[in-house]
Amino acid sequence: MAKESMKARERKRERIVAKYAAKRKSLKEANDYVGLQKLPKNASPVRLHNRCKLTGRPKGYIRQFGLSRVMFREMANKGLIPGVTKASW
Repeated sequence: MAKESMKARERKRERIVAKYAAKRKSLKEANDYVGLQKLPKNASPVRLHNRCKLTGRPKGYIRQFGLSRVMFREMANKGLIPGVTKASW
């Protein structure tokens, strides 16, 4: 389980990226790199990191479900994810 401060920091980055997205796009189209540098560092989408929606775990992230591999396996075994079954052959 990730610290609450790490999860909060990531949510804050997401809000800042969304806030400055249009401004970043217009500055990039105008090739105004000085203006881009004046924006906050966290306004860059490159600084975002995928994290599990339940635990905040940064590694083993499955993009299609928004979960880490650990939580995905637990939920799939309990039948909480529709359409996912354990493989057997």
